[in-house]
This record gives sequence, structure tokens and C-alpha cells, in this order.
Amino acid sequence: MSGHRPDAAVAGTSLWRNSNYRTFLGIQTLSAIGDSFSYVAIPLLVLQVTGSLVQMGIVTGLTGVASITTGVFAGVVVDRFDRRTLLMICDGARCVLYGTVAVVFLVAEPSWLIYLVVPLAGVFSMIFQVTYVAVVPAIVPTDQITRANGHLYATYAIASVAGPALAGLVAAAFGAAAAIGVDAITFAVAAIGVLFIRLAARPAQPGPADAEAGGVRNEFLAGARFVWAHPLLRQLTLLLSLLTFLTYGLTDTVIFRLKDELGQSDAVVGYVLTAGTVGTFVASSVVARVRGRLGFGPSWISAFSLAGLAVAGMGLVHHVPALAVFMAVMLLGSGVAGICSMSLRQEITPSHLLGRVTAAFWTIHSALGPLGAATITALAAGFGVTPVLVVVGTAMVLIALSGAFSSIGRAGVTPAAEPALEGARS
Repeated sequence: MSGHRPDAAVAGTSLWRNSNYRTFLGIQTLSAIGDSFSYVAIPLLVLQVTGSLVQMGIVTGLTGVASITTGVFAGVVVDRFDRRTLLMICDGARCVLYGTVAVVFLVAEPSWLIYLVVPLAGVFSMIFQVTYVAVVPAIVPTDQITRANGHLYATYAIASVAGPALAGLVAAAFGAAAAIGVDAITFAVAAIGVLFIRLAARPAQPGPADAEAGGVRNEFLAGARFVWAHPLLRQLTLLLSLLTFLTYGLTDTVIFRLKDELGQSDAVVGYVLTAGTVGTFVASSVVARVRGRLGFGPSWISAFSLAGLAVAGMGLVHHVPALAVFMAVMLLGSGVAGICSMSLRQEITPSHLLGRVTAAFWTIHSALGPLGAATITALAAGFGVTPVLVVVGTAMVLIALSGAFSSIGRAGVTPAAEPALEGARS
């Protein structure tokens, strides 16, 4: 990592004049293309091998368990080691793992390999995501974080517009394993691209012992205490835990509905998920203006309420175009809420704690995700997708609206960080 500040990490400088930012944007676009392939290909591969929605939910749940377990130490790793190197390792590892699936499935279809590789890839994905969040403030100034996150989200959306459709076509023509192979290639290229990024040097860490440096457990607790000490982060964690339980298996449920209930092809699955990413692109385009005008709280509450209404809508419609529209609206709402939440943490968390705070935040609110994926997909398999989606969507709206009666509803554009800072130092 370079000891000099990136060339445009100064407030007021255009993001597009920042070469590090432009390179990072390109790398994330490649990773997004690969992710969009596995986003479609992995559920299709599980369905191809097992023919079971429940098994799709189990794979998703196992991946969630791996991610949550990794979250306990991911923040410690990110705060202790060179973050650029970690990005390369995570991309390289996922290239090898997904490449193995693609090669093996050329000659056989061992279902056990999916249950092994996909959760293991989730480990590296979790470390990558924590590192990614911690890296952004080292590339752009604080006053441009929300806008930068919007741009990064936009490139993800643009890449994902073509990705799911192409993945569906590749899966239909050559099998889902071939689409996973494309994913492996994009991770390889992204890993090489990280070599061209320079990051700002981290500021000196406060305190004689880096606040909590006493083993993985204590260092993870340092991030958890920061989250718990800040009223806004605490409320967000509680509500997102419930929302994650409801939505973790949502993609599997929608794919199953398209394939089993509506009798659509793999290509149509790709088209619907591609149409959904239009909502992600819109979210990235409007989030900075929405948060600047409404403030954090109203933006987050409104966005997740909109997402909940869209989920309920997906359960009520029976035509593919309408389902695609609701998918786009759902991703619009969840996208605005997610960008606002991530930007908030990056703005109020000191650099030396950002990895641990991010890991603690994600680990805690994701803890119910695997159970939710297994529960929701099992209920959908037993009672039908329609009633389950209606109930899930309604519950999402109620949970989001409950935020209006907490510190979330009172949060302005940039909530204060002081309470959490004091909690982290104590």
C-alpha cells in the first residue's frame, strides 16, 4: 500500500479525475459481471442437479452460515493486513473455486461439490465485501462517499443488466456450469486489476493498544461495541436482522416460481433478473439526491417500504413482464436503503475500526439469514410461492415503518458519530 494519498482524495476534487477511483470502478464492474453470472447460474445448477427448491434454500443457507462465521474474524483481518492484497486474494480464491466447479461438471455432476465450493466461496466473498467497504474511504474524500457508492452501485447495475441475460443464455446453451466458468474468468481479471490501485495511508491508530487488540474475539467485540453504542447503527442492525431473515432466500423463491409455477426457461429467468437490475441502476442514480433532500432516516424507511410493496406484488402477479417490473422496483428500494446504510457507516467510523465495524454490522444482522432462507423456501415449497411473497412483502413494510418510531426516523443527512466513538474508546 502506498504511503501517499490518492491523487484525488481531496474534498472538492471531481471523482472522475481520480485515477485510483476510475481503476477501482473498472475492477468492480468486472467482479459485478462475474457475480451476475453466479447469481443466476448457481441456483440453476442446484435445480439442475437436485430439482428441489428446498435444496436451493439449503445451499443459500450454508453460504450464509459460512459468511456469518467469517464475519467474526473478517474485520480483524481487514484492519490488520494490507487491504489491496486482501482484494487480490479474495478474487483469486473465488476464481479457483468457481473454475473447479466449471471443469468438474464437464465430466460429472457431483452435488457434494456445490455444497463444498459455494459456501467456501462465501467465506472469501465476505472478506472481500468488508475490505471493499473499508477501501472506499481510502480512495475518495468523505464528502464524496455517498456519490462514489452510487457510482459503484451503478456500474454493478450496468454490468448486471447484461450479466443475468447472458448467464441464462449460456446456461440454456451450454449448462449452468459453463456460466460459473465465466464467473471464474472475471474474478481472475479483477484480481490482476487490483495491482494498479493505490490507497491512502491509514492514519495512526489511537490509544496504546489499538483500542481492543487482544485477540480475534476482543477485536470483533470492538466493532460490535461501536455498532451498539451508536443509537442509529443499533436500530439499523435490529431492523435489518428481521429484514434479512425475510429476504435472504428471495432470489431462490423467484427463480423457482418462474421455473416451476410459470414453466419458464433458463433464458427467461435471466431476462427477469436482468430487468430487475434496472431498479439497481435507478437507485444508484438517485440515492445521493434522495438522501441529500430527505435525510438518512426518511430515505431508508421509504426505500425499504417500497421494496416490501414490490415483493408482495411479485406474489400477486402471474405474468412475466409484471414480475420483472416488481423485481426492478424491489431492487430500487433495497438499493437506495443499502447505499445509504453503507455510506453512513463509512462516514462515521474511524478508518482503523472500519473493517471490524463493517464485519460486526453485517455478521450480526445477517445471522438470521440462513435460517430465513431455509424457512422461506420450505414454506414456499409447501404452501406455494404466492402467499409466502405476499406475507414477506407485508412484513417488510411493517418493519421499515417501525423505524419511524426510533432514532432512524430522526436521522438527518449526516448523523453524528460522537456517541459511537465514545463507546468504542471505553
